Amino acid sequence: MTKKLFLIDVDCGVDDAQALMMALAAPEVQILGITCCHGNTTIEHVCRNVLRVLQICDRSQIPVYRGASEPLLGDNHSINASYYHGKDGLGDVPDPASPDLDYVQKEHAALAMVRIASEYPGQVSLVATGPLTNLALAVKMDPTFPQKIKNLFIMGGNMESRGNVTACGEFNFTSDPEAAYIVLNVYDCPTYIATWEFTCNNYLSWTFYDEWILQETKKAEFMRKISAHAAEFIKTGSSAIGADFNKGFVSCDSYAMAAAIDKSFVTEAINCAVSVELNGTLTRGMMVLDITGRLQKKNKAFVMTKCNMDTFKRLMMAALK
Repeated sequence: MTKKLFLIDVDCGVDDAQALMMALAAPEVQILGITCCHGNTTIEHVCRNVLRVLQICDRSQIPVYRGASEPLLGDNHSINASYYHGKDGLGDVPDPASPDLDYVQKEHAALAMVRIASEYPGQVSLVATGPLTNLALAVKMDPTFPQKIKNLFIMGGNMESRGNVTACGEFNFTSDPEAAYIVLNVYDCPTYIATWEFTCNNYLSWTFYDEWILQETKKAEFMRKISAHAAEFIKTGSSAIGADFNKGFVSCDSYAMAAAIDKSFVTEAINCAVSVELNGTLTRGMMVLDITGRLQKKNKAFVMTKCNMDTFKRLMMAALK
């Protein structure tokens, strides 16, 4: 079987870890590298969290690259998701066996992206589950980078102007609006976007969560520990990130990963040009869907609207086996 080649860019919080473990468990996927970006927590924590996930999955041979530690303009560096993921990004669970950061590669993440895509032209799927700073840097360093990758899967943005960190802004895009703008307007490869509303609309039940988390494996034990903080945050019904998020279990980043792994996962999508608002007082960081073609953009994206939840459940369960 020919392997699907993946590059994965993360700001490794709990749902990034869940998405990574989904990809690591997929026998048809070969991960060429994991690049780290600021976002849910500091870049140091992100790198260490990725190493922890690889360690628990016995896949420490996969190279990890440190990337951007702040947004392109540096004006949103105070945004983080410690309230949800914990200060360290993985639920603030002590881990005396945590790998040393010396295992992180010396090459910068954006340079590694360009190099790996050049080594496997037209073969690599890029999955981005955090702010898009590294992707913006990569295309600025090599304008042909988008033509070298096979496709791009993004968790980020919104399609109904519903925000989770501002009135109209989703976390990943609002963390670096300029980077999101560059990626959505410059990347011309096939692009698939799992938005905030899409993930919330396709939540999993807490019954499934319990079945998933209580599997008798070391991976499930790890996930039980790191997810406890986030699960409690959701169950307490915080309105800070939207009422729909409280209906069930939502592993946001895993939806983008599932789409990359199994093409049957996405059953309906809106194919249109997309962009990001940079100047609005209330709407900075909001993704804009150009349904009527007024932007006259050639590049279009597939904005996911419906999915096969049986496929998603299968991939989620396999992640912790």
